[in-house]
Amino acid sequence: MTQQQVHIVPHMHWDREWYFSTEESRILLMNNMEEILTRLEEDAEYPYYVLDGQTVVLEDYLTIKPEAKERVKALVRAGKLIIGPWYTQTDEMVVSGESIVRNLLYGHKDAKEFGEPMKIGYLPDSFGQSEQMPHMLNGFNIERAMFWRGMTEHNGSWESEFEWKSPDGSRTKTVLLPDGYAIGKYLPADEEALKEKMDKNFKLLNERATTDHVLIPNGHDQMPIQQNIHEIIASLEKIYPDKDFFLSRFEDLFEKIEEEKTSFKEVQGEFLQGKYMRVHKSIYSTRMDIKTLNTQLEYKIVNELEPLMALAYRLGFDYHGGLLEKIWKEMMKNHAHDSIGCCCSDKVHREIKERFLMTEERVNRLIEFYMRKIVDSMLNEPHQDKLTAFNLFPQERKTAFETKVITKEKQFRLVDENGEEPVFRVRDAKEKDPGLIDRQIVHYGDYDPFIEYTIVVEDVLPAMGYKTYLVKKAEGTSEVAAPQEVDALENDFYKVVCRKNGTLDVYDKELDQWFERVLTVENGGDDGDEYDYSPPREDWVLTNELVEASVSVTEEKAEISYSLDIPSDLDARERREKDSSIDIHWRISLPRYEKRIDVEGEVRNTSEDHRLRVLIPAGFSNAVSIADQPFGTIERPTNDPVKEVWEEEQWSERPDEINPMLSFVSLAEEKRGLSVLTNSTREYEIVGEDRDTIALTLLRSVGILGKADLVRRPGRPSGIALPTPDSQMKGTWEFAFAVTSHSGHPVEEHIPRKAKKYLTPILTYNKIEHDAMKLNPSNVKTPYHYSFFKQEDEDTVLSTVKKEEEGDGIIIRSFNPSWNHQAISRFSSGDWDSFHETNLDERKSAKWQRKNVLEAEVQPCSTQSWCVKPSKR
Repeated sequence: MTQQQVHIVPHMHWDREWYFSTEESRILLMNNMEEILTRLEEDAEYPYYVLDGQTVVLEDYLTIKPEAKERVKALVRAGKLIIGPWYTQTDEMVVSGESIVRNLLYGHKDAKEFGEPMKIGYLPDSFGQSEQMPHMLNGFNIERAMFWRGMTEHNGSWESEFEWKSPDGSRTKTVLLPDGYAIGKYLPADEEALKEKMDKNFKLLNERATTDHVLIPNGHDQMPIQQNIHEIIASLEKIYPDKDFFLSRFEDLFEKIEEEKTSFKEVQGEFLQGKYMRVHKSIYSTRMDIKTLNTQLEYKIVNELEPLMALAYRLGFDYHGGLLEKIWKEMMKNHAHDSIGCCCSDKVHREIKERFLMTEERVNRLIEFYMRKIVDSMLNEPHQDKLTAFNLFPQERKTAFETKVITKEKQFRLVDENGEEPVFRVRDAKEKDPGLIDRQIVHYGDYDPFIEYTIVVEDVLPAMGYKTYLVKKAEGTSEVAAPQEVDALENDFYKVVCRKNGTLDVYDKELDQWFERVLTVENGGDDGDEYDYSPPREDWVLTNELVEASVSVTEEKAEISYSLDIPSDLDARERREKDSSIDIHWRISLPRYEKRIDVEGEVRNTSEDHRLRVLIPAGFSNAVSIADQPFGTIERPTNDPVKEVWEEEQWSERPDEINPMLSFVSLAEEKRGLSVLTNSTREYEIVGEDRDTIALTLLRSVGILGKADLVRRPGRPSGIALPTPDSQMKGTWEFAFAVTSHSGHPVEEHIPRKAKKYLTPILTYNKIEHDAMKLNPSNVKTPYHYSFFKQEDEDTVLSTVKKEEEGDGIIIRSFNPSWNHQAISRFSSGDWDSFHETNLDERKSAKWQRKNVLEAEVQPCSTQSWCVKPSKR
């Protein structure tokens, strides 16, 4: 029998923030890093140290000690200090695929400033693993992965070495951390204590290992380097003479396993089962205010800012990639698993939220800046007032968009470059003080007010481009078209009837089908913590079935308001006492040319320890739900069979069907389906005796970071028992989602693309002669009407348009949302003259081709990326 090889890998897991703040951890980091660097420099027998797979650790350290950069660089290039491949240790379930790709992109970019990144998808603490991770890792030439949470023999493998496969065939050789990344933390010098600790470790490792090589990670959260590790290894060799102990690195472990093991068990799927370790499936709804900010910012960056910047770059303007990188990095600091999970102290949540708000301001201002640069530079009549509408969706769009026009004219008309006038109506008009537009106006004595009109314009806008209208004076005075009261909202696709209790009955004219009691609100107790929803042992669930709502319906929208009486806390709920209330306000509208019901909600909460969900009944039973995941879709059972065994098998947490999505969730049968598109909440569950209703979580209200002995999670608390009163979510919160019905499966009915369209609003810029912030004219001349490119296929979804990180090309990426069918992705343009295919890391993977059509087969749940070179203007 060969001697067992025990790889002891020194590392530290670095949470930038958790129950402690970033600044607190940064102070510890300075101390720890100095010890690590000194040991690696001075001890030839101490060969490696793994810096948690995330380069933000170096960024935080070098911000304080920039003079240490050359020391770090020397150790990385010598292969002793192991860094990357991530920027931060990302969550995989409630951040988008593009966010995960940018995390790897900037992690690699930062690592290469010092040397080479670790080519292992190291995910030691993420709360569950995405099915798509092998695809994303392969896109960065990473063919190995390592993780801890989420896998069991029910959904994967009992073995700790296997091959993890994505639906498109991407694969990673994978090593599971059976009991986490910290089984070798603080190894005791006392031999008896050391043997007791290691006997437990070896029992588990040997049960699951498939080779003679096993891993002991020597590190923990914020753990300083173990200075006496050589003495510990000498003791281990004495205690276990049949084993060989040595300091190692993850790469060496993989190499030895791959040398010894000729075949690996193939495993496919996401790993979200909490049998051996907790995955906290309902963490998706903790601090929904922060989750909503993340959702909306991700879409605003990828669907609005980046394509606008690419379009402006194509027209001749500078591409401020450094500012965009800073925006992404602030986002990704919040994407660390604890941060976006929101299982943190109130103080840390305030820091997270402030980063999001600062990022939002940067994004909004940069969008406005690029629109202004484009419109300011239009040929002819530079001082003529203009209105420009930007359609950053890759197909031509017939639309009715709302915008504002500021002018001193009492009546105006819109005229495009061909002299044609679009249909528009005035919804509102109000005076605006000229000093609010430009203080220089009143400085020179002009106090005449401007009029700010809110109008709705109907027109066809070009694909991935814009259209401009001149704002011309007209005779007379603009009249505000007051919306007429009606009995029901109605367009070509739907009739929506508002019930007295605030729910909706929706008639689909194409399907000849009613969907009843849409927007039922459900309130129940929450005896959980920031990690997990957990119902009280005796819950009292309330709905709006018997409320009397205030309902106003006009041709344009429905407004519904009511108060739902609920208990103020768990004690009142146990007494069945309604001593508080939660105020609900819905705004429902039907887009003129889209088969979609848009819902904006506002909730005012004054109660504690409860959960609020909105229910959208489909009216037919379902064995599975369909939701999107990074660059694809996934089916999940609506009644998970492992619930029958979790107590008997003593799982760490109950396997409820609370699940994540990114932009949509669907129920479908052969000839009908119902989907919810989201721009806020990303947590759903399929409920009802027949599993026929989509339940969206609007908020969870809890007051403690970690709590013991929950109904859903027996035993010890997760985290620590720290009070978090801000997580009670008292205040007023806003939500946005849409409902659409369809015939058949959501992928076949193009719901992923419809979600993309819903999340790509029409942007507008109204140029007037005055602006408080002055800019000099540019040398660029832009047309009044422009289309960069268009998408010609129906089956794939545009994922991103951006300038490449290095070079002057523009990246266009699409994905195939189907998990079982190939698709053709096709884009065309008269505005580029060559392209090459790229990987996710933007490496050139083919020669330049001189064509103006991009076309490729895309595997299921896979991406296709191109880099196009625009033609010279």
